[in-house]
Amino acid sequence: MTPFAEAVRKLRARKGVTQKQMAAALNVSPAYLSALEHGKRGVPSFDLLQRIAGYFNIIWDEAEELFLVAGSSDPRVVVDTSGLPPEYTEFANCLAKRIRSLDTADIARLSALLENDGKGDGKAS
Repeated sequence: MTPFAEAVRKLRARKGVTQKQMAAALNVSPAYLSALEHGKRGVPSFDLLQRIAGYFNIIWDEAEELFLVAGSSDPRVVVDTSGLPPEYTEFANCLAKRIRSLDTADIARLSALLENDGKGDGKAS
């Protein structure tokens, strides 16, 4: 599941609507909405994001957060290492091969390291 899918599921639960009801209201197929919620489709269009925000009648801050998580929810990420030293490409490929075997603690440590721009000991502040 993607961060966007999780956000949409929470919005649907809060409003008490099914995927089918939401799909009909947004004029998309239930299959497409299901694929979005299961991380099998890429980032939705800006138009669809606006319709979702309007459907749930969410305030601007919450809509902005939804748009941000949508932007970081593409399940098929491409990492361009062209022009970088070989170890960067090796690292990107290693991560791609092993990502499914990482547990949440591993992800948290890597995320903290990246959020700190690689400075310090990688512990979240």
